[in-house]
Formats: sequence, structure tokens, C-alpha cells
Amino acid sequence: MKRSDLTILACPHCHSDLTVSDSHEIAGHIETATLSCQACARSYQVVNSIPRFVPSANYATNFGFQWNTFSKTQLDSNTGAPISRERFFRSTGWTPEEMSGKWVLDVGCGAGRFAEIALSAGAHVVALDYSSAVDACFTNLGHNVNLSVIQADVYALPFKPELFDFVYCLGVLQHTPDPRAAVHALSKQLKVAGQITVDVYPSLWLNLLWPKYWLRPLAKRLDPQRLLTIVKCLTPGLLSLSRLVSRIPLVGGKLRWFVPVVNHEPNFPQLSAEQIRQWAVLDTFDMFSPAYDKPQTTKMMSTWLLETGLEDVRVFRWRQNIGRARRLNTVSGKN
Repeated sequence: MKRSDLTILACPHCHSDLTVSDSHEIAGHIETATLSCQACARSYQVVNSIPRFVPSANYATNFGFQWNTFSKTQLDSNTGAPISRERFFRSTGWTPEEMSGKWVLDVGCGAGRFAEIALSAGAHVVALDYSSAVDACFTNLGHNVNLSVIQADVYALPFKPELFDFVYCLGVLQHTPDPRAAVHALSKQLKVAGQITVDVYPSLWLNLLWPKYWLRPLAKRLDPQRLLTIVKCLTPGLLSLSRLVSRIPLVGGKLRWFVPVVNHEPNFPQLSAEQIRQWAVLDTFDMFSPAYDKPQTTKMMSTWLLETGLEDVRVFRWRQNIGRARRLNTVSGKN
């Protein structure tokens, strides 16, 4: 972390200022240190240049394993295709020009696929994750002077309120214990005129027919390494079956979802065969391993955003259910 990060950090419990002690610095970065709260006397550790405000083992441990294993798979700089960039700007509706020089909070950063896009727009990005995925993000993007990486809990964010011009949380909310509470917590981080974008898996009656939800009760209980081994072993055959089913006239595009593998070929033809396989392993593991998977309706998302006191609320379906809103005043919403 940089010493300048202290201007945005606060104790996640009482929101008081933090001080640094017992620090070891290399080339202007704090590699290790203790962060102490001046008010409640709680302390937190900086380990490998990252402030850690949560225990190392938590409900998102599987995501830490996932993103440290597949640390570069979904980065546009690795694939050579603008897949993450197109999803980011289509989901948020923001432009690189309006993000340039602004403070942006990336919640659930994973290995940094969207942080990479925000940084390319010239934003000051704070990338946050509950899991050890922060280590993959820092390894990938830590060379960028506009990046700060934090390991923390969305329900106890270690920031001063109303700090960010933009907040986004993509591919994450459905994997938290309480998505509504997460939306409320994120809304408090916006400056006046600040904008937020979140997305959630859609709640559809078809989910009842999806093998994902038949298999998850067992799969999510497996050790992550064992589950990954199973997914790697089965993916080539399941991909071949998915391709075969996809060729069935009229209904193949729907029927392929009954094959328990994530096949990105129809959506991302720019990926090579090896990249399709890697993404299939990653996203199939991601489909089965999370402790929580809570799809939501667009109506419910709209309700949550309106409850917070945000305005200009818009919720729509594009692959996921996407919600956008803006803070036009400093009044906090209901909890």
C-alpha cells in the first residue's frame, strides 16, 4: 500500500482514522505494517503490500483459490480480445472520458479483469475483495500507480463515507450472504453525483431446470482443489457434448444449458480453442463452488437501489440483471 492510501482508509468498525506502525517499506510501498485505529484500538495488518481487514479464511476462500489459479485467464491483456472492456462499459454505461482522474471502487475485484479496464481509462481505482484474490489482482496490476488493493468485507468497508465518484460490483452480489445489505453498504460510498452499477444473476423459472442448481448442493461442499480436478477432467467431454447439442436446429441454443459446463464459443468466437477450454474450466468451477448463489429479479434490485435514497435508478436485463443509480444528495437510505 501507499502512505497516501491513509487518506481514504478508515477503521471498518468505527470509521475513525488509522495510523501506521512497524512498517517495512520498499520503493515507496509499505510491504508490511500494522494499521491501528485511533478511537477503538483495533489493529489490522498490511501483508504483501495489501491492507487486510478480514480473516484469511472466510466464506469466499474458494474465490481466492479460483482467482490465484486462473489469475490471467479473463484479462483482456492476456486474451487479446476486448471481452471484459465491452462488458464493463455496456454494463455501467460510463465512458472512459468521464472516468479519467476520478475515484473508482471495484468491489469483488477478483484477479482484476475490470480494474484493468478502469485503470486504462485513467481512473484512480481501489480494488477490493473479501478473498485472497487480492493477491492475484496486485500481482497483475500492482505496477499501476493509480491502483490501491484492499482485502475487506463489503458489509464493513474500511473507507470514509461518500468517497467515490464511481462504484461497481460485477459478478459478485449473488455470492454474498445478503445482497440487499451489500447494495446499501455500497451506496454509502458514493459522492454526491456519484454513480453505481451492480449486477446479479437473474431469478428465472428456468433456473429450476438448470443442472447447476441440482449439482451445487454437493459440489459446493467439496474441497476446492478436488472440485477443480473433477471439473478439469470432465470439461473436454462436456464441451464436446455442448457443441453437439448446440447444432440441434431451433432448440440447440437452449438445450446446451442442460449440459453442466460453461461453453463460451457462441458468445466469444474471438477466443482460441485453448482459451475456450480455460474459460470453461474457470467458469464451470465458478458455477459450482461458491458458498452462496442468490439470483434476483429486476424488481427486487430496483427496490434495493430505491431504498438507499439513490435516484435515476434503472434496472434492466443484459446477460445479468443490471442496476444503475446515482446519488444526488447526502441523505443515507434506510437499513
